Amino acid sequence: MTVGPTLEAQKSEFEEVQRDIIFEPNPGPQTSFLAATEQEVLYGGAAGGGKSYSLIADPVRYFSNPHSRMLIVRRSTEELRELISVSKQLYPRAIPGIKFMERDKTWVAPNGSTLWMSYLDRDDDVMRYQGQAFNWIGFDELTQWPTPYAWNYMRSRLRSSSKELGLYMRATTNPGGPGHAWVKATFIDPAPEGRPFVATDLESGEPLLYPENHEKAGEPLFYRRFIPATLRDNPYLFDEGTYETNLLSLPEMQRRQLLEGDWTIAEGAAFSEFRQSTHVTEPFEIPNDWRRFRSCDYGYSSFSAVHWFAIDPSYETLYCYRELYVSKHTGRDLAKAVMEQEVGENIQYGILDSSCWHNRGQIGPSIAEEMISAGCRWRPSDRTAGARVAGKNRLHELLKIDEE
Repeated sequence: MTVGPTLEAQKSEFEEVQRDIIFEPNPGPQTSFLAATEQEVLYGGAAGGGKSYSLIADPVRYFSNPHSRMLIVRRSTEELRELISVSKQLYPRAIPGIKFMERDKTWVAPNGSTLWMSYLDRDDDVMRYQGQAFNWIGFDELTQWPTPYAWNYMRSRLRSSSKELGLYMRATTNPGGPGHAWVKATFIDPAPEGRPFVATDLESGEPLLYPENHEKAGEPLFYRRFIPATLRDNPYLFDEGTYETNLLSLPEMQRRQLLEGDWTIAEGAAFSEFRQSTHVTEPFEIPNDWRRFRSCDYGYSSFSAVHWFAIDPSYETLYCYRELYVSKHTGRDLAKAVMEQEVGENIQYGILDSSCWHNRGQIGPSIAEEMISAGCRWRPSDRTAGARVAGKNRLHELLKIDEE
């Protein structure tokens, strides 16, 4: 007769397994990041949220597939040192027999799967990866890249001969840095944090869809997601307290970026008091009797920015409830885009940069006249120095918190 293990033996075996756990993600954002299924995911926000360790841990699952080819990049080889150090703490314990090739900065598993740890400084450096194929690509500190060129190019390197491997790009970063604006436009602005969304074109803001002549016509090309994390999400660092103290001692802008993970503030911001947590509300239906108007800063090669506003008559609170950013639009094109947004609305007036009434020596109607003739009516802004200063001060007043 076969006798099974006693309860004590089972308990001892379970405790032994528990002691062999090499890495367990913190509940919350770190777990969400490692479980994310979207093709492109940005993880981070505040400093100390466990971003770099998460980026090192995420590829571990793919080392079991011999066809897996992975890549982690930083702006420079010097910045790779910390990541390599963390990987040396994790990988040999998680993957028995794995070896690190110091010269090539590459991890090679016994089954042949690899992870290349490299740099990508200038845009030309992407040519180092031409002809390469990766099923997983990670960018550490994404805002250190001043333009999206490298990120977009490396997407073309995503492919695999194994159907069992998905194709993923992962990134970590804090707010700020030379690439703050494009990273924010790519991952932060299109959707509320934590929610998957259809990837959008950076210039037009339109969703990226399969073209009409494709068998998947109209379907999303892929999805993105931003997963925020703060110091509080890393109990090992937060409970110790010293790191939080150091972040609290920073100047306001750096403190808001690194401690609070605030993406709304940037170097040189005209309205540095703006805070997502204070000045943004959940969407609600605007009453029909509220006064509505719009404003526009026109650009052709650069972006045209149109904003729609409503005023709560009870408290004189100003709500910006819609925005439109487009480039390469003539006056008539922009007028059409604006009016498409306003169907069924009563927009009382619009304010347009007064320079749009100038012909600048060219023959033909001005930009403003083109828009008005198309049915999109505007009045010119007051660009005198006194009016501009008064207007800016008025916005500062509106952004102030009335404690009463």
